[in-house]
Amino acid sequence: MKVLFKWLSRLTSILIYGLLICIIALVINSKIQEGTPKVFGYEIMTVLSGSMEPGIKTGSIIAVKPTTDPTKYKKGDIITFKAADNPNILITHRIIDVEKANDFVQYTTKGDNNDSKDLSPVTEGNVVAEYTGFTIPYIGIIMSFIQSKKGAIILLIVPGILMIFWSLYSIWRAISEYESIKEKPVS
Repeated sequence: MKVLFKWLSRLTSILIYGLLICIIALVINSKIQEGTPKVFGYEIMTVLSGSMEPGIKTGSIIAVKPTTDPTKYKKGDIITFKAADNPNILITHRIIDVEKANDFVQYTTKGDNNDSKDLSPVTEGNVVAEYTGFTIPYIGIIMSFIQSKKGAIILLIVPGILMIFWSLYSIWRAISEYESIKEKPVS
């Protein structure tokens, strides 16, 4: 029983330290990395509106593949593009019409949950990526929290406090064991 407890104690210590290291790395990575996080060549984005529900829920994360040829998309494809009035805002909507003239392509888009098409057509120069069909519901809420200042602070402090309490407990247990060994008479 004592060996099992010692083994569990070591495992818990390793998990707490590992958690702290992973969270520190995640927070540092999210602060250093410009733009959206990238995993295996795909950009991970958080869905902020319900315009593509029920297929893509608000608060989900989606994976999009950065475009190499913004003229290749067809009706029915889901693309991520820069908003016409603010290039810092990215929108992911479905293409409902493609207009080609010479070497120029523009897309008419619409959110699946919207009643009408988007006001401005998307020019090929504003297409950023294509939606790959990968989505995980509600994880985007957590990712947004992690990338915020409050989230970064909490995710560094909570594991740090856990580590301190676990260390104090381990020290107290070691002292108790030492005291019990010291009190036993030697035969």
